[in-house]
Amino acid sequence: MTSQDVTPVQLAVIDSVAPHMRHNPYDSYTVLRGAGSFVPGPHDTHLVTRHAEAQAILLDPRWSHAEEPEILHGDSDVELPGSFLWMEPPDHARLRGLVGKAFTARTIGGLRERARQLVDELLTRMLAAGEVDLLEALAYPVPLTLICELLGVPAAAHEQVRVMSASIARGLDPDLLLAPEELAARTAAVHEFTEFFGDLVEQRRRAPRPDLITALVQAEEAGVRLTQTELIGTLLILVVAGHETTVNLIGNGVLALIRHEDEFRRLRADPDLAGPAVDEVLRYDAPVHLTTRTAHAVIEVGERTFAPGESVIVLMASANRDPAAFPEPTRFDIGRYLPGRRTERHLSFGLGLHYCLGAPLARLEMSTVLHAIGVRVTKLSLLEEPPYRPNVVVRGMSELRVRLEGK
Repeated sequence: MTSQDVTPVQLAVIDSVAPHMRHNPYDSYTVLRGAGSFVPGPHDTHLVTRHAEAQAILLDPRWSHAEEPEILHGDSDVELPGSFLWMEPPDHARLRGLVGKAFTARTIGGLRERARQLVDELLTRMLAAGEVDLLEALAYPVPLTLICELLGVPAAAHEQVRVMSASIARGLDPDLLLAPEELAARTAAVHEFTEFFGDLVEQRRRAPRPDLITALVQAEEAGVRLTQTELIGTLLILVVAGHETTVNLIGNGVLALIRHEDEFRRLRADPDLAGPAVDEVLRYDAPVHLTTRTAHAVIEVGERTFAPGESVIVLMASANRDPAAFPEPTRFDIGRYLPGRRTERHLSFGLGLHYCLGAPLARLEMSTVLHAIGVRVTKLSLLEEPPYRPNVVVRGMSELRVRLEGK
């Protein structure tokens, strides 16, 4: 097949995952939505491009998430510890229930003051410097510090956790998009993660502490506790989902404010808009762009019928820009999710059984950052266009150099 034989839709499929298009996959999503709700994708899947169909699939328990490792990582012997993320009932309900006993709203709420203190300290340093890489100065330290402190990871090991997490996050992309050295780095990082957190788990078994690892070790339901494999898999998801995704959320949100000066002025005039602004950032430029589902029954979605065993890749970031669901979908509006405004929910945290367990923590961290920026930062500008990492599933910048002034 020559380049002349490739249709605009096929080109959009390719560009939606191409490393050189990481800065803007949204034009490709527009083409794909225009082609229909379901577009042929890799590995005999269909890409789900529109909001109504994506929402219906995510809410329907007849669609399974358990086959994702096979769909995205079937080209190699993937070494990612199992967790409830890739399970279905009854195992999913059991594990999520046990994790929920440790990862409670009260636990997350208790981090609010620590988050404010941490963001304030980091902003003070940034304002004193004047020009910084915002990812290094703010977006990484906030979620990394909070999840590590919550788990009980020693401060000296925070950077080690960051490095492991980055290799694993890249490894969540489909294997066909990964170079051999990236596959090897994923395997090495998973082994290191398993050994590092395995040691911490054993330490907490012998000497419990007031941290989340201890709570997970002690969590029990009807006499059943998490196995060692389940513990490590759960910790991996909490670290990667509670760290890498929020780094990108913070970076994407600040970049959107820089590129939409009127919205930055709105936030400065009313920092309490930070709460609804979190949801608009999640809709407008989500840190996680896709997920997968496999039909476990004959299921009708829209005008299409899926047979058992057929799989789809749900493009949540495309659904979040669907004009049939969101008026002016390409407009960044930090008041879109204000109470009283009738707005479709975004899909960035998922829906149904697999709704993101870490959503409250991500909201807390992001709203704290946005509120502090609204209160303390008076000027914010880009020093250069930001480069992007090649990641497709967990998408974000590799650097965000900014100039800022404030008080």
